[in-house]
Amino acid sequence: VQLVESGGGLVQPGGSLRLSCAASGFTFSSYFMYWYRQAPGKNREFVASIARTAGVPYYADSVKGRFTISRDNAKNTVYLQMNSLKSEDAAVYYCSVRIGGGYWGQGTQVTVSS
Repeated sequence: VQLVESGGGLVQPGGSLRLSCAASGFTFSSYFMYWYRQAPGKNREFVASIARTAGVPYYADSVKGRFTISRDNAKNTVYLQMNSLKSEDAAVYYCSVRIGGGYWGQGTQVTVSS
């Protein structure tokens, strides 16, 4: 199993970023996919999840209405569109899949600063 995140960077408050997570090594369309984030000095926290066939997504209250999770099963990729970014959204963002004990990508840094 391999998960590779990309798309992070520096953005001003109110700006947008689109994160991608390319998955391999498992049958992508058979699994829920998750985004988590971890800010310095804080625990890793759930951000969003999406069902196998892009069904009903779930979001943390802190990002609801601003972030959108989506997936392309043909490309084995899950996305996180982040709009109206706030300073408190700054973190390393990870995608994850719950196979066995769980797998994580290496993370992609999101910095929100003016």
